[in-house]
Amino acid sequence: AHQEQIDIVIEQALSEAGLDSPAQVDAIGVTVGPGLEICLRVGCQAAVALAVEYQKPFVGVHHLEAHILMARLPPQQEQLENGSNTTNNSQPQPQPQQPPLVHRPATDTTHATVRTMDFPFLALLVSGGHCQLIQCLGVGHYVILGGTLDDSLGEAFDKVARLLGLPVGGGRGGPAVEALARQGRCDAINLPIPLRHRKTMDFSYAGLKTAVRKAAEGLAEQHDASSIDQLPTNVKADIAASFQHAALQHIEQRLGYAMTAMQEQNNITTLAVVGGVAANQELKRRLEEMCAQRSWQLQVPPPQLCTDQGAMSAWAAVERLWLGSSDDPALQEVYARFPFANLQQRANASNDNGSTS
Repeated sequence: AHQEQIDIVIEQALSEAGLDSPAQVDAIGVTVGPGLEICLRVGCQAAVALAVEYQKPFVGVHHLEAHILMARLPPQQEQLENGSNTTNNSQPQPQPQQPPLVHRPATDTTHATVRTMDFPFLALLVSGGHCQLIQCLGVGHYVILGGTLDDSLGEAFDKVARLLGLPVGGGRGGPAVEALARQGRCDAINLPIPLRHRKTMDFSYAGLKTAVRKAAEGLAEQHDASSIDQLPTNVKADIAASFQHAALQHIEQRLGYAMTAMQEQNNITTLAVVGGVAANQELKRRLEEMCAQRSWQLQVPPPQLCTDQGAMSAWAAVERLWLGSSDDPALQEVYARFPFANLQQRANASNDNGSTS
């Protein structure tokens, strides 16, 4: 399916950008890992062919780094006018500090540029496959402080969605649970907070997932429902709200440990929340309050950019190219696993300047 669609997608992207040919683009970036090799290879081979044919600079993009760097993409004018970096809430909430945009002047080799924030910063990466706390030192330079021991937050949302009979495919599980949770009571079901008594920066959602299933099975028996997905909507809403509340409390606790350590040890007071689950507005609201209470700055990409892999790859390529760093398309491979350590090995002298860019 990917092979059949790749040329159509390229043509559509050029058309939407108002371009007639790949010859008109400045450079080509493509995700090369981590992920499913069979899918990555289709995109990589197409990108390599275009870079070679049209003699364009080429960048192989790390999928998770692309998520992180999206937080540095300055908002477009329409985003500022529409307030897409704010949440709709009838109750006044403390707001985190909004740092001024970082302007970089033109040099002999680059044009002037703008970023939302400088390195270093702390990133919370929450997606369908990953849940990590990362110290971000520069483009290509990252230190993982903690990660999931089993399920990611996105996986947990998907499994609860499936349990409740909600749509799951195409990344719809998380948004479906979030929407249903708005109709429920977050204190309706007493669920455990994972790793509550361990002061680490790691995550775990397997136990919470099991607790939700057992609670739902008990409620189905109480309501004489033939299955969990046949429960009344208000009961399923209570399950969704209680799960989301416990899941996000776990995030808040782990993140609190990381924020304290980063501020005390590295004087870092900026948090970027990235990944597909960063589009969850309840998560954003709660982290806005958390950052405001600690006088931290918070950056969250607009919801549509939290899941737009094309935009992420393009922006990550821009960040590399601005530092004078690119890859040889003839040598590019794809990687099912792509540790951050490999990025640092690949980084050249230009990347080393990323900590101040």
